[in-house]
Amino acid sequence: MTPELITKRDRLLAVLGELPGVAVAFSGGIDSTVVAQAAHLALGDRAVAVTADSPSVPRAELATARELAAHIGIRHVVVATDEFENPDYLRNGGDRCYHCKSELYARVEDLLPRLGVPVIVSGANLDDNGDYRPGLAAAAEHAVRHPLQEAGFTKADVRAVARHWNLPTWDKPAAPCLSSRLAPGLAVTPERTRRVEDAEAYLRGLGLRECRVRYHEGELARVEVPAHEIARLADADMRAGLTREFRRLGFTFVTLDLDGFRSGSLNELVPLELKARFTPTANPT
Repeated sequence: MTPELITKRDRLLAVLGELPGVAVAFSGGIDSTVVAQAAHLALGDRAVAVTADSPSVPRAELATARELAAHIGIRHVVVATDEFENPDYLRNGGDRCYHCKSELYARVEDLLPRLGVPVIVSGANLDDNGDYRPGLAAAAEHAVRHPLQEAGFTKADVRAVARHWNLPTWDKPAAPCLSSRLAPGLAVTPERTRRVEDAEAYLRGLGLRECRVRYHEGELARVEVPAHEIARLADADMRAGLTREFRRLGFTFVTLDLDGFRSGSLNELVPLELKARFTPTANPT
């Protein structure tokens, strides 16, 4: 822990400690886990973690969220969200995340009186600014606070503090919702998200820690893995097993992306006007 990081950690605890009580939008990812830990340290029983459950949430991630909340000791509530009832979400026109987060924050708002806390906080950090983030627009509409941003945290800072706090997922790869794997314009369905979940579970069973199965029109699966793993997956025996399993799951075509794994690659297909609308440009520090 450098002096600069200690200052940021203390600032994070102070930002949260000044609030009367918070509901942490808690996915079990590293960012929201650090916020949940900080909120529990700063506020005790006046902090609660709220996790969304829907067909876009992998079962393994929901289980991880429960385990992490128990590890931290924070109150934990799982709430069913109904984004799959929203035609704008299912249409997947590039602003899907906005509709998903709007549904989540509306549900959490409804819960606040029962939870006994007045403020929603998220795990957004400074690196989320300048990127395509429709969810931040939804957060602004629901007065969601971003304590990591307010305390000046980058993603690297988040991981360093998580390691200092002995959080078991300090080096856990990002795990966005399953719907994010569907190319813009391809309608979201529970069957498609389940297919992606099963395909990525197969890849992880091969020992791949970071991987994505991007789902495109024509039942095409575009597999992204780190560059150093591409040759292994291109091996004849490995390739045969992979294509056999993916076709069993319902994909017609299976491709290996030669650019390798890169977070948010499907954002390249988002219309420019939506990128301009949902890309923050200023850091709130």
